[in-house]
Amino acid sequence: MPHGEATGPSGARQVAPFAALSASYFAHIGFFNPYLPLWLQHLGMPLFVISLLAAIQAGTRVFAPYVWGALSDRSGERVRLLRWSAFVALAASMGLWWDGGPVWIAVVLLVMFTHTGSMMSLTEAAMAHLVAGDWGRDGRIRLWGSIGFMVTVFAAGAWFEHFGMGHFPAWTLVTLACVLACAYWMPDIRDKPDEAHEPGLPVGPVLRQGVVRWFFATLFFHVTAHFSIYAYFSLYLDSKGYSKAIIGALWAVSVLVEIAWFFLQGRLMRLASMTRWMLVCSWVAVLRMALIAGAADWVVVLVAAQCLHAFTFAAHHTACIAVVSHHFPGRLRARGQALFTVMGYGLGGLLGVLAGGALITRLGYEGLFGAAAVLALLAAGCAWRMEVLERAGGERQAS
Repeated sequence: MPHGEATGPSGARQVAPFAALSASYFAHIGFFNPYLPLWLQHLGMPLFVISLLAAIQAGTRVFAPYVWGALSDRSGERVRLLRWSAFVALAASMGLWWDGGPVWIAVVLLVMFTHTGSMMSLTEAAMAHLVAGDWGRDGRIRLWGSIGFMVTVFAAGAWFEHFGMGHFPAWTLVTLACVLACAYWMPDIRDKPDEAHEPGLPVGPVLRQGVVRWFFATLFFHVTAHFSIYAYFSLYLDSKGYSKAIIGALWAVSVLVEIAWFFLQGRLMRLASMTRWMLVCSWVAVLRMALIAGAADWVVVLVAAQCLHAFTFAAHHTACIAVVSHHFPGRLRARGQALFTVMGYGLGGLLGVLAGGALITRLGYEGLFGAAAVLALLAAGCAWRMEVLERAGGERQAS
């Protein structure tokens, strides 16, 4: 693509690089996030230290995505920033090969997460023109991310079960190398020069809208609840005596239904407004957390709970991206995507991981997932308020 050309790609040749990046990125996440706590446990670290190290990822998402998003909006160089992030993350991951203790691992994870944590918000901004509200095309891109996640979460579980957790750094290196290769395959998408040098638009007026405030509130509670799964689900199952292969298989179940959702979402998302979908997804999250808290001794119940991931993550994520795209268009796009990451996976994740470790110490894993059900209920209340304001605004426009 010529320098400075605005992006409006279509067709399989333009979709493939985005699908490949999604697949490789989530292939990395698919083994790294579920098995990082187990690797740290393998190194002999106590739960408190594991909680602190796992919280670094969420901590970087409090500041890094917005910094990268603002830089992206001002420069227009979304793909070049993606490539740089992938390169630095890969280089930093080599530090995991050296057993330098918790402080060293914390430094390595800080550098890694500062660069990987912003990659999907930059990708979302880069492919906004490609998707342009076509949720069928969006789903076809995202399902490759789900496939990448499923492959590595299942394969890594089987690998670690047979060969132990000592190969965790090697898996990190290989998957991040794939991310870097796919980042270089992407078209060099940039904004037009006259747009790239315009002063950034302020986000304050958007954030003062009631619907937007309630959106970020429901996002915060919903994602905070889910960090009980992201950070502690594997440890919970391990404490119940499940093998690493079964743990990987249960993670894979959630991704299978996620793939099915993304494949069908072009038709399914039209059945209700995006706000209504967020409300439904939060109610389903209440059920999912309650099942995990109360019946984790039965594999069939865990399978059912993991199947609800189609709603609590896949449908919820698509609805959130649609809301962000609507309220943060054009030159606000990357910052809107960054705020989505900061509020949900940054602040929500930081609180979810740190408070989760404290709750496990006092109330056990069942208490943690019970608290997550309460957070999901709060998310449903905020989504309901968001829907009321949205409906009222539509009625005023109609009159």
